[in-house]
Amino acid sequence: MNSVPKKVLVVDDSAPELRLMKQFLEQGGYQAVGISDPTKIEETFEAEQPSVIMLDVVMPFGSGFQACRELKGQEAYGTIPVILVTPKTSPSDKYCGEQQGANGYVFKPFTPADLLRAVRIFA
Repeated sequence: MNSVPKKVLVVDDSAPELRLMKQFLEQGGYQAVGISDPTKIEETFEAEQPSVIMLDVVMPFGSGFQACRELKGQEAYGTIPVILVTPKTSPSDKYCGEQQGANGYVFKPFTPADLLRAVRIFA
């Protein structure tokens, strides 16, 4: 059995949210790498090789929906699971996320169990 913790890339422009998600994931046994700029996703992915990307939907540098669509449209990143983290809880928002290629959803406000449940499916 591999004892190296699975790595999760967390992308959120809010420093408190980013710290909280990283803390919850690390307490759950994952190695969490956090960035606040979605334009750095590909660069960070190449350097860190995470098993899963958790992506905030509402960010000033471009939406998580857009970032997810761009990742899923590239051969190099298309198979990496993307979990959207969002306050947008309507069925139409969830549908929009699925249309962009999202593999999962976590709604804000979230609990440690919410985050870990979503990550365990893919990591």
